[in-house]
Amino acid sequence: MTDPDTEAPAYPIGRECPYRPSPRNDALRARGPLAKVTLYDGREAWLVTGFAQARQLLADPRVSIDPHRDGFPFVSPDMAGLEDTGYTDALIGVDPPVHTRQRAMLISSFSARRMKTLRPVLQAIVDERIDAMIAAGPGADLVSAFSVPVPSMAICVLMGVPYEDREAFEKPARALFDPDAAHAEQAMADMTAYFDDVVGAKLRRPGDGLLDDLIAEQVRHGRLTRAELVQYAMLMLIAGQDTTANVISLGIMALLEHPEQFAALRDDPGLAAGAVEEIMRYVSLIEAISRVAVEDIDIAGVRIRAGEGVLIGAAAANFTTDLVTRPEELDVRREPRHHLGFGHGVHQCIGQNLARLELELVFREIPRRLPGLRLAVPAAQVRTSVTGPLERVESLPVTW
Repeated sequence: MTDPDTEAPAYPIGRECPYRPSPRNDALRARGPLAKVTLYDGREAWLVTGFAQARQLLADPRVSIDPHRDGFPFVSPDMAGLEDTGYTDALIGVDPPVHTRQRAMLISSFSARRMKTLRPVLQAIVDERIDAMIAAGPGADLVSAFSVPVPSMAICVLMGVPYEDREAFEKPARALFDPDAAHAEQAMADMTAYFDDVVGAKLRRPGDGLLDDLIAEQVRHGRLTRAELVQYAMLMLIAGQDTTANVISLGIMALLEHPEQFAALRDDPGLAAGAVEEIMRYVSLIEAISRVAVEDIDIAGVRIRAGEGVLIGAAAANFTTDLVTRPEELDVRREPRHHLGFGHGVHQCIGQNLARLELELVFREIPRRLPGLRLAVPAAQVRTSVTGPLERVESLPVTW
């Protein structure tokens, strides 16, 4: 049972290894599945490290995802600044029933059946990027040569956005998380203008893609405004590209640091689909998922009061024996299907089928076609950064 009066340590906890959560989470978990932590602005919030409690609260309608509510826990200044840009005003920052309506418009575009039709296209993207690396190598920065282009090209194909326009959205997408509010607001303005132009062009001349489907099925029937579609487009592109790119980089780095696991995928490509689940669990890209209580909640011997911030420690929860035995080990032969890498509950990642397919192809083809792949620098020299709750790999030098 957690003692609410125990001193609340600083949060977030920096990673000692970029591709796995800090073992210092264990000390917090030893206090109980919920513990108070102190955020950068001096406010306290509940950190949930227990697996069962994390899943329970992610599915509890008494916690809100709305960052405009008093008490919402921001883990960094850049995340607090993002609230003012309007980026969270669609899907990822709204509660039911608004969220329910928005998600219903998009869900069919990310169905398993839709992904099946995309598989040959995504296979061709992965093959082309590996071909380019081999032609230019040996030696490459995996981030710029592979990890970023693959999901960026994939989401552009799905949405019907020209990949050639990537300079118009990739740089502003990164600047959205700049702690300088003026830079973040300018990035939002730049991306809004770009996607408004894209939507305008599609209204005049329909094409083939998710945005075109939404225009035909929702906008033209008055169920979705042009401004809302622009917001959806920005959200899907950023979420669909940035997170997957970093899972690829962190996952490959983890596999290369565990050569027996890389060899298992090399020798048996059929392990790739299941390995995606284990890699998502192990790298746990998102440290914590922010929520705020809207009612009092009694859980695990403590009372979360209305207005208190709640951080669902997805990374910490993924490293509990309630999910897998020997959680500290990377084992591509197991499939922890209930991990929190894609979240849980009504806000579970809408693009998880797309991400799973991309990652399956990546973790099958990289070991198969580059069996001698290895880090070109010591792991300690790999450049990483943290943006809000997201672990990023800036550069990953590899050779073969």
